[in-house]
Amino acid sequence: MTDDQRGGKLPPHAKRVFKGKIFETWQWEQKLFDGTTAVFEEVIRPDTVEVIAVADGKIIIEEQEQPGIMTASFLSLPGGRADNGTAPEEEIKRELLEETGYASEDWELWQDAHPFLRHPYTIHYFIARNCKKTQEARLDAGERIKLRFVSFEELLALSDNPLFRAGDFVKILLRMRLDEKMREEFRKKLK
Repeated sequence: MTDDQRGGKLPPHAKRVFKGKIFETWQWEQKLFDGTTAVFEEVIRPDTVEVIAVADGKIIIEEQEQPGIMTASFLSLPGGRADNGTAPEEEIKRELLEETGYASEDWELWQDAHPFLRHPYTIHYFIARNCKKTQEARLDAGERIKLRFVSFEELLALSDNPLFRAGDFVKILLRMRLDEKMREEFRKKLK
């Protein structure tokens, strides 16, 4: 992995000390303010893509089960790891189609989030409007997904649901609940 692939977040003398299926750990010596040095570490992982997908005026939410997740099931936006080597726009279109059977011709990159300072990766949030069912879902062997279709108000209320695994998006929903202008701007984006 080159420095460009890591987004320029690691010093050039960093060395990879572990490579797993998803995560890599990198280490390097760093000079401290008092002149001493310490070993620093960084965990690298592929970016993720998530979509706020709208079909017939409702937002698609997934109720998922996955091996290794402690809760029996959880709620999420459609999406996943962007680890196929293609652009995030292509990754999310593939994820939406595979997980839900829905597709859209009306896509927008809504925003990028960087949830962790010491764990650099990006969550690319997309909006897909006018989604239509075009095929049956084609789930990975480690996925069980049931679709829920929620109203805009129900989407906002998911920010209170501990089973909703949507990280930074939950924070955004909470802000929208307090900020009427932000909430209405987002509601318009979904139409």
